[in-house]
Amino acid sequence: MWLLAGLTATGFAADQWSVTSPNGQVRITLQLADLGGRADYPDGVARLYYRVEHGPANARAVVLRDSPLGMLWSDQNFLDGLRFERRTGPARRTVDYRQPHGKRRHCRNEANAVTVFFRNRGGLELAVDLRAYSDGAALRYRVTGDPANSHRLVAEATGFALPPDARMWLAPADRPSKYAPAYETYYEAEVPVGAKSPTDCGWSFPVLFRTADKRHWGLITEANLGPNYCGARLTSEADGGVYRVRLPEPAEGNGTGGVAPTFETPFTSPWRVVLLGDTPGAIAESTLVDDLSEPGRLRDPSWIRPGRVAWSWWSDPPSPQNGEKQKRFIDLAAEFGWEYVLVDANWTLMDHGTIHDVLRYARKKGVGVLLWYNSGGPHNRVTEKPRGTMNQAEVRRFEFDLLKKWGVKGIKVDFFQSDKQNVIRLYHDLLRDAAAARLMINFHGCTLPRGWSRTWPHLMSMEAVRGEECYIFDPQYPRRAPVQATILPFTRNVVGPMDYTPVGLTKNTYPRLTTTAYELALPVVFESGWLHFADGPAAYLELSEPVKDYLRRVPAAWDDTRFLAGYPGQYVVVARRHGDTWYVAGINGGDRPRPLAFDLKPLGLDAPRQAHLLADGETPQAVRARSWRAAPDAAFRWEVGACGGFVLRLEPAAK
Repeated sequence: MWLLAGLTATGFAADQWSVTSPNGQVRITLQLADLGGRADYPDGVARLYYRVEHGPANARAVVLRDSPLGMLWSDQNFLDGLRFERRTGPARRTVDYRQPHGKRRHCRNEANAVTVFFRNRGGLELAVDLRAYSDGAALRYRVTGDPANSHRLVAEATGFALPPDARMWLAPADRPSKYAPAYETYYEAEVPVGAKSPTDCGWSFPVLFRTADKRHWGLITEANLGPNYCGARLTSEADGGVYRVRLPEPAEGNGTGGVAPTFETPFTSPWRVVLLGDTPGAIAESTLVDDLSEPGRLRDPSWIRPGRVAWSWWSDPPSPQNGEKQKRFIDLAAEFGWEYVLVDANWTLMDHGTIHDVLRYARKKGVGVLLWYNSGGPHNRVTEKPRGTMNQAEVRRFEFDLLKKWGVKGIKVDFFQSDKQNVIRLYHDLLRDAAAARLMINFHGCTLPRGWSRTWPHLMSMEAVRGEECYIFDPQYPRRAPVQATILPFTRNVVGPMDYTPVGLTKNTYPRLTTTAYELALPVVFESGWLHFADGPAAYLELSEPVKDYLRRVPAAWDDTRFLAGYPGQYVVVARRHGDTWYVAGINGGDRPRPLAFDLKPLGLDAPRQAHLLADGETPQAVRARSWRAAPDAAFRWEVGACGGFVLRLEPAAK
């Protein structure tokens, strides 16, 4: 429903404007009103607020109560004193694009869009864009004005007023340190609204929530973050049940850069987004963060190749300094048909050969080479090399041209430690210059995905997760990893590719509690355009033939994704399609066996499939292999072991 100026037949006041999604399931309403007496809203002042509802027209639930909007700049006030001018819309907005990697290759979404314009006391025009998609709602600010003037943000008032009886899955924002923030804290499950962050630095995006009746699920995050802004998070406390947008900490990035972003007009903010669905699986399937982001900027993306990567650092951290050891991992990649090998930190200090020996050997074996780089720069104190080539444009472009001549396929850039605007700009500069040199890129020690993989599809993955490298550093990790892995498909991995570096099978500093079948499931449960296998040659070459066959086949790019079952913090079953083959994988986060039940109907199969199963065996290290012919609507029921898992490959059956 659209509410026009003046009283309407429905009785709503003139200061409300609503837009509903094409499927009728999502409605977002903007109002200019005095809501004094609620939460921390001021009395006697008219300000902007929004509300989000979800569900069928006759039974919509309010999933975000009246929540504050507005910005305060150093020289302009967009909080109060606003005067309504006009609105445009509703208009249908359709996005239809293809990606070389992600949850699906062909992404399509539709929204109804409305823009409401206001004038502030300083004479500048504020536009609030509202979008209601079938799987969520989004809003952003735009300000027109004299581009010669520079402005500084003082505060953004955007808030999220969750239902007081809702429950949340969210991760505390990192305290700044030599290696943080890097979005590597643990997610807490079923947290009550109003909970305070234990780090006092806020709560990181994305935040998953559900209503008390479990009928409505949502995920709060941001999208299309440009170089004119900083990466945001939510406040540590929810005054009156309202979590507001919070800026970075002053100590981030080794203290470099300003906390508040500066910009010129015309100005466009990132999208503030809430994904919505009836189940947590609907959230996990959504591509809304990418849908809201700028279209791809590459005229010819044909050089972008997702793939599997042999990686030596997890099993042998000094190994990037040893040319002969790198050749063994090239042999591993060639044996399994993996596309790449990653030579990690300090490869410039290589002994027993040079990087050129490694490059020549990889060319001979038909394996592409990826190289590691330190992003610093003054914004970090990490000493690993090569360092000092990424943060200065002229030096960076020279380095990228050199890598292109060497035949390097891509780079991993590490240790950013900041969400401030100066570092957000560095990400964008790296993406632009890497694209010019046709180098794929992976960010580590980094911020959260915010839709950049759509704009720059050569961004293959990002870390921003407490992944399997923590078997080296964190004594808590073996105990917490199984539960975290069942939360991540509904939170962190929803918003973009996630470089978890799975399938670490051998004992590291802190041995895993998960089964081998659990580890084998992770390349399907998690999505990443580059799939880095954590372990070394001995661990993989001694596996049984059915397991090795799976490691040869499992892809890093998918044509479609469906979530079949699961609950965050307990278990998950996900199906992903590559060509005509479906991979179905599940993991149990609990320390007791769990019965699982699901069927293949959501996959829409029209013929029997040849099924190949890898599941928990008699011991945690054993893997049971089985093959059979499965009906297109087959139902599956079996017990998954404690911290166990399975992966099922469904291929077209021979006629």
